[in-house]
Amino acid sequence: MAAKLFGITLDCDDPAVLGEFYRRLAGFEAAYSSDGYVGLSADGGVNIGFQKVAGYTPPKWPRQEVPQQLHLDFAAGEDLDAAEAEAVALGATRAPDQPDPSRWRVMLDPAGHPFCLAKM
Repeated sequence: MAAKLFGITLDCDDPAVLGEFYRRLAGFEAAYSSDGYVGLSADGGVNIGFQKVAGYTPPKWPRQEVPQQLHLDFAAGEDLDAAEAEAVALGATRAPDQPDPSRWRVMLDPAGHPFCLAKM
């Protein structure tokens, strides 16, 4: 069997808020919405979903008391300052620990999941 990855789903406390954040950040299109789940699609790429979880606790990056388990990486072009400013304007925050800010920026989405903006 050759399974093909078609989607990734992130736990959160508010799927509508997180779905709108990523829709605007990455240009995804709304594909599905219910009280407990929002799905976004990318033209020819991997789809992303957000599911409501009771008692959701955000990851504590880079600490491990609540591990991140996964993170998303986005190609941000050459101007990381502009990409970071756009992400912040959409509701992200810059993570306090930045291992290599000249090559990538670690950001936290509105639910606290880390994601990276990479210079490409």
